[in-house]
Amino acid sequence: MRILFPKETHPAETRVAAVPATVAKLVRLGAEVEVETGLGATVHFSDADFRAAGATIAADRTAALAAADVVLRLRRPPEDEIARMRRGCIHVSYLDPFNEPALIRHLADAGVSAIAMEMIPRSTLAQKMDALSSQASLGGYVAVLLAAEHSPHVFPMMMTPSGTIRPARVFIIGVGVAGLQAIATAKRLGAAVSAFDTRPVVEDQVRSLGAKFVKVDLGEMGQTAQGYAQALTPEQLAKQREAMAAECAEADVVITTAQVFGKKAPVIVTTAMVEKMRAGSVVVDMAIESGGNVECARLGEAVNVGGVSVLGFANLPGRVAVTASQMYANNLANFVEHFWNKSAKTFTLDPADPLLAACLVTHGGAICHPSLQKP
Repeated sequence: MRILFPKETHPAETRVAAVPATVAKLVRLGAEVEVETGLGATVHFSDADFRAAGATIAADRTAALAAADVVLRLRRPPEDEIARMRRGCIHVSYLDPFNEPALIRHLADAGVSAIAMEMIPRSTLAQKMDALSSQASLGGYVAVLLAAEHSPHVFPMMMTPSGTIRPARVFIIGVGVAGLQAIATAKRLGAAVSAFDTRPVVEDQVRSLGAKFVKVDLGEMGQTAQGYAQALTPEQLAKQREAMAAECAEADVVITTAQVFGKKAPVIVTTAMVEKMRAGSVVVDMAIESGGNVECARLGEAVNVGGVSVLGFANLPGRVAVTASQMYANNLANFVEHFWNKSAKTFTLDPADPLLAACLVTHGGAICHPSLQKP
């Protein structure tokens, strides 16, 4: 079975889907691995490194796509490349299926079996394949470093000859994987950290990291089967903003991570809330790529709102591209290994498998995921 890793085409993408160690793992399974020339340039791996791991180097992208049985990449495929893949090909990457209906339809019409990495279930069995969590964790880490870089304050408390410097106050909104890593990183830097989430169940996790959990009574709240926060009603959102305004006004740094899977991120921090923050404060909107939690944030920009720096930078994991690539490549390799038939030396695609059924979006010329099918 021939597995292809094509280069990423997005101009701002620094991460890659394969590193030599994961290529070697796939080769040991019995796969024929092909890597497009120059794939590893952004993360300091040469063609020679991949060749030494057992891969062949593809100079002709079009021919390689046409010959591949499995295509593994990070971002969704350019639409003009879908027709170049053969019918029956298995394609694995992030696909953003709820917001890219035309792309998903095109993949189905082309007879490609498309697997969305962001839909890997958050279960014990699938933990080693959970790319969404691995990348979100790195995003939370980077968000804190960006905040520290843009803040005019130091994070830790310091005892100095000129007096005691108080620790920076960091407020994290959203305590999923990214939020927990942001809490841990800010604590390591010595900040005084508080956090809020609509799910009361995460309070113990926040406290275990040494942070304060901000309680807001929103009524009955829960989480989805995938562990995401449920969407708030307009009344709950208004009540949350009122409580958040007081916390933001006291913070030196606010980091928002709140997202609702498959939907636009909720606006939690309004421009009016930012304007009430102290000059010199920093706000980092980690949800900017799905619409943003901060009303005045701008995708890809750092904007100044009344002296407050509002950061809307995209692809935070890409700022630590080597580590992010190692983690994503491991997630992919573990996914392939899990479904690999060792005797036949092929990837076994069984749509009835519960794990695969959760992330397989197109198969056999149709859109097969129930969440994407029109009623």
